[in-house]
Amino acid sequence: MNIEDFDFDLPESLIAQTPLLNRESSRLLKCDKNSGSLEDLTFKDVINQFSSGDCLVLNDTKVMPARLFGLKEETGAKVEMLMLTQLEGDEWEVLIKPAKRIKVNQSVSFGEGKIIATCVKELNQGGRIMKLSYEGILQERLDELGEMPLPPYIKERLDDQNRYQTVYAKEIGSAAAPTAGLHFTESLLNEIASKGVHIAFITLHVGLGTFRPVSVDNIDEHEMHSEYYQMDEETADLLNTVKKNGNKIISVGTTSTRTLETICSKHGEFKADSGWTDIFIYPGYKFKAIDGLITNFHLPKSTLIMLVSALSTREHILNAYQHAVEEKYRFFSFGDAMIII
Repeated sequence: MNIEDFDFDLPESLIAQTPLLNRESSRLLKCDKNSGSLEDLTFKDVINQFSSGDCLVLNDTKVMPARLFGLKEETGAKVEMLMLTQLEGDEWEVLIKPAKRIKVNQSVSFGEGKIIATCVKELNQGGRIMKLSYEGILQERLDELGEMPLPPYIKERLDDQNRYQTVYAKEIGSAAAPTAGLHFTESLLNEIASKGVHIAFITLHVGLGTFRPVSVDNIDEHEMHSEYYQMDEETADLLNTVKKNGNKIISVGTTSTRTLETICSKHGEFKADSGWTDIFIYPGYKFKAIDGLITNFHLPKSTLIMLVSALSTREHILNAYQHAVEEKYRFFSFGDAMIII
């Protein structure tokens, strides 16, 4: 299957630059995964898509203020660093810009030395492994010096940093928000729960894969970057019960989907588990965990549009995206949503 099979024309004017004032006032496009039929809704209508006994699965990862701006110690040159994944101790996988400025053993100072990052290893495409030194608690230093790592297609600054967090964000460690969850409010989740729908939480810390485009023509050759996930025993037991009772499991976002499918592929059922996943889901994949998906509209030729195509068909999803363009839905992180069910 070729990468061009997942391309579509998207006017730049449809890329949402700012979040809506009210989270749940986004639009919602319902796509029947089998027939491809479409229905235009508002996000508040999502409550009508569930039955008592179903389970909504949310990713409770919390975004770090992981974008730092500093100076190269040797020359004073400006450097931008995006922290992605903690490895061992104070070593982190990061993206550096401009990468050519930072070689092994060279250091960057942030906040006049409040954080010093020294290059341990050079990776491809601007990646580096950096060892951090700092006084006190790293999270406090990041809260003081860092910014939210908004995607590169968002050009405007974010006045309220919390609008790039879900209302249920808890487990800090992500380099990007699980953006499908940005539409939910506490009151909407309470309404859904009062309908008899189970609310479950898993964690996947979004890493490098979110920032890297597919660089091969044949998607079979693409390698996903590993991201850390975890699910506890209580959640696993709940999901197994929902499956056993014949109710639906609806994941919120591709990150929740990848976590659930990783665990079911590994164990044949839901089990308490943690580890690293590089699962790549594209058409031909047979879903083992989820029955439906709530997600935003994704970039052309991305692994994310491939995942949603696998849940329905490529033709149905590209038709839905064409409809969304014609109806001027808002795209990407701060945009509108789809439910594929």
